[in-house]
Amino acid sequence: MVQQKEKWMKIEIVLHPDLSDALSNFLMEIGAQGVSQERGELQNGSGFQEDILEETLKAYLPHDVRVDNRIDALESYVNELMQLFPALPRPEWSTEWVIDADWGEAWKKYFKPLRVTKNIIIKPTWERYSPGGHDIIIEMDPGMAFGTGQHPSTRMCLQAMEDLILQDRTARSWRVMDVGTGTGILGIAAAKLGAGKVFCVDIDKQAVDIAGENVRMNGVEDNVEVVHRDVETIHETFDLIVANLTAKMLIKLRPHIISLLKKGGVIVMSGIIEQNREDIEHNFFAEPFVVLRTITEKEWLCYVLTKEGYR
Repeated sequence: MVQQKEKWMKIEIVLHPDLSDALSNFLMEIGAQGVSQERGELQNGSGFQEDILEETLKAYLPHDVRVDNRIDALESYVNELMQLFPALPRPEWSTEWVIDADWGEAWKKYFKPLRVTKNIIIKPTWERYSPGGHDIIIEMDPGMAFGTGQHPSTRMCLQAMEDLILQDRTARSWRVMDVGTGTGILGIAAAKLGAGKVFCVDIDKQAVDIAGENVRMNGVEDNVEVVHRDVETIHETFDLIVANLTAKMLIKLRPHIISLLKKGGVIVMSGIIEQNREDIEHNFFAEPFVVLRTITEKEWLCYVLTKEGYR
């Protein structure tokens, strides 16, 4: 039987080493099936000073209906990085389609079980893992949509949720909303940590389908409901809201978030880069919110706020 060859988009990015970790993480987050790094020399253009190092990232994106959206997301992310690091040269990239019969399986060697918090392990479905006494396993295959635990904003949300839910004995009665759920990873984590009822909301129909599959794969369908809706059409109240969005979207949703959050409820919000810190803090470090915690990782921020006093 002839093996079916698969088509991949190969992306090659030349960039300053200070941007390498951020872009590697982002490529994984948008579905890259492995990222390799090569270091070379970058001419500084003056002709007098020493050369400085550059790096080249190579990544492969699957040929599917989301590939154009992934490239658009990469463009937007690079624009944000350039605002944050205006003194660095802008990354340059090229793309080409490649056909390979083996890469569809070979890339899996890049993905191993990953401990993202003290208790939470993200595990690809094809890997075996023997959990310890307090380990919480989330099955999540890379490459399906944003949100596989690789990105700092996702990890910080998971850490904040773990600390909140595990320390509160009333969590079994909590209603949790995951806004812009993507793969559903945050909603799944909330359920596995012990939250009573979780609503995963997204306006992207494909994301909703993927999140639904992941919820079933993780066996939490009795606790987690995935809905295809604009969050602004929802008028219930929640004990915990998790929103891993952009700063612009968080600010837009602020009035509605206030109406959705119970008195004493908590919001965990991330997807925010250092460049947007001032705008976010101006809008959210004010009544009715009280700041409980700020978490940082590299250029990313995560805020934990409560409405009118912690429970």
